[in-house]
Amino acid sequence: MQNQILDTPAGVQKQLKYAGFWIRFAAMFIDAVILSVCYSIVVYLFMDGFSDPEPPLLPMILVIVAGIGYFTVMESSSRQGTVGKMAVGIKVGNANGEQISFANSLGRYFSKIISGAILYIGYMMAGWDPKKQALHDKIANTYVFYA
Repeated sequence: MQNQILDTPAGVQKQLKYAGFWIRFAAMFIDAVILSVCYSIVVYLFMDGFSDPEPPLLPMILVIVAGIGYFTVMESSSRQGTVGKMAVGIKVGNANGEQISFANSLGRYFSKIISGAILYIGYMMAGWDPKKQALHDKIANTYVFYA
């Protein structure tokens, strides 16, 4: 048996300070600005300075895939959050605050479609849920908490 120093004994859940709706909204706003700037650059490069009213399909697919990758890779990384989440000091993790898998992050990302499809009530749930989970967090069994 290895000698290890552990923050929390096995089987004991770490106390997390859950992040509510407004701090998560601020993080998403920062991410939206970052992604919008990147999107504008891609559109400008591929659309010859916005002269064509219809965007070509390939750049649109690249932008969508990059957006999915941004959220899923960043939230499943050791940093446990996007640039927006890091800027406001919050992370995404499991019930113990540990890093989630890429598959879990991908499921969380696509669950956001449901959170938004019901008049964004799924997102608003983070404002009144005891553990500040939005609908997509409940579906993916994830939590957003202060770092």
